[in-house]
Amino acid sequence: MSNWIINQGLSAFILVVWMGINIFLFVYFYLFYDLGPQFEYTRELLGSALPWARAPAAVLNFNCMLILLPVCRNLLSLLRGSFICCGRTMRKQLDKNLTFHKLVAYMIALMTAVHTIAHLLNAEWYTNSFQGRYGPLATKLSMLGDSRELNTTYLNPVRSNSTTPTILVFTTIAGLTGVVITLALILMITSSMEVIRRSYFEVFWYTHHLFIVFFAGLVFHGAGRIVRSQQVTDPPHNNSLCENQLENWGKTADCPVPQFAGGFPQTWMWVIGPMIIYLCERLLRFIRYMQPVSYRKIVIRPSKVLELQLVKPGFKMQVGQYVFLNCPAISQLEWHPFTMTSAPEEDFFSVHIRLVGDWTEKLIKMVENLPEDASKEPLFLSMMAVDGPFGTASEDVFDYEVSMLVGAGIGVTPFASILKSIWYKFKDSDPKLRTKKIYFYWLCRETYAFEWFADLLQVLEKDMEERGMRDFLTYKLYLTGWDQSHVNHAMVHFDKETDIITGLKQKTSYGRPNWDREFEQVQQENPSSVVGTFLCGPQALAKDLEKKCVKYSDVDPRKTKFYFNKENF
Repeated sequence: MSNWIINQGLSAFILVVWMGINIFLFVYFYLFYDLGPQFEYTRELLGSALPWARAPAAVLNFNCMLILLPVCRNLLSLLRGSFICCGRTMRKQLDKNLTFHKLVAYMIALMTAVHTIAHLLNAEWYTNSFQGRYGPLATKLSMLGDSRELNTTYLNPVRSNSTTPTILVFTTIAGLTGVVITLALILMITSSMEVIRRSYFEVFWYTHHLFIVFFAGLVFHGAGRIVRSQQVTDPPHNNSLCENQLENWGKTADCPVPQFAGGFPQTWMWVIGPMIIYLCERLLRFIRYMQPVSYRKIVIRPSKVLELQLVKPGFKMQVGQYVFLNCPAISQLEWHPFTMTSAPEEDFFSVHIRLVGDWTEKLIKMVENLPEDASKEPLFLSMMAVDGPFGTASEDVFDYEVSMLVGAGIGVTPFASILKSIWYKFKDSDPKLRTKKIYFYWLCRETYAFEWFADLLQVLEKDMEERGMRDFLTYKLYLTGWDQSHVNHAMVHFDKETDIITGLKQKTSYGRPNWDREFEQVQQENPSSVVGTFLCGPQALAKDLEKKCVKYSDVDPRKTKFYFNKENF
């Protein structure tokens, strides 16, 4: 249990606080509408559907206030810089922004479903009450109408026997905006499924921008004030007395005609702040969009991996950060995240783009079709826009005494930036380098993938040997998509000084790492260190590594502690 607290304690506390606020809001407003005397006559028409509709609305307001904040990446980068004095555990929470965004979205979806079903029942019961199906009191309340002479206001929004629940839904502000909000939400959630996002990213990208429609509908949803409460009158209307004297309403001082009014819309007050922050975010993105970008080098790597070396005035980065790229020649609206593979010490920044999805396929084809003797910069590259850089978990790699870096395939990109930066730091004899040991693991399915950064590892390997620091960097390469022919070939050349695949002195392993053995080794070699475990790779591997961090951590300050960090985009 203590090991779990080290890695997940603060995250669990934040989750509990968030869930506690949701439960409190639901229960408080449920009881408010279920027991409140001002809603006694409203409940006469709607029954228990009233609190079941209003309680989720309160929870929706709270979560709609939160939903935009985790995707305000510039805000998160600002907070990451502000939390530099708060310790890595606090900064680590910012790396779970998308997980929290999804949790909030699930809560919005759940509460929307409950809210919608309850209001559909309300529409049915409003109609039935007006048609006299629920007794004399409900009928009397439904027949109350606007009248200056009697100074009355209506309770039931249904004003005609020809009105049906369907007509009520599609002819009122609350009903019409509710339909629009619900449809937008359904499209956003369904297009966010993993299979859609990975195979048809453009579908996800465009449908997710329906959030504009969602928030516009949300702001106007309560303007119709369809749920009404009883107002204080002079003389007061005594409900318990007057509900048995329907014929005397408005005729005696004891039973004046009750008056009703809709509540003041509140949703806009919850969401206006986050909406302004998000608008500022988009404005900053537009400013960056207008800043010129030029290219220094273009390389097509094996297996359709495109390397772009770009230059942008005033651009400053940290290790492991990422940028969003936009190519107007492909789409003016689409922005895609890519981790930078360059080091902060270099005078350019680079990204490696793997062919995944329509956007990357079009970009790589455009590069492949460039003439070899092009004397000037291609138009589509001169128009390319860059937004960022944005912070990630890998920024904290040099805050740990020992770091374990795990990259899967193209997931090696943030660690290429880190390894390059290490080379520069040693070259410049940086006295601020706190890290004493780095373990690097690279898992690839195909042999050609190792060619992306094998030359970097060769330079580091040679440099560490010359400095007598071979123990500083321990790296292990794993070929996971191997077959027997690979094994036989490796066995024949096993006695060679360098690996036949990478050219490195460290031989490539076949299969997947035994993580228990690797963590035990790190634990034994660093008995009292704080070890940062960083992953850029699939979720299944993340779950496995997170479990190992919990398993091999100890709260005893004299023993090894592992902190898990994962890249999220």
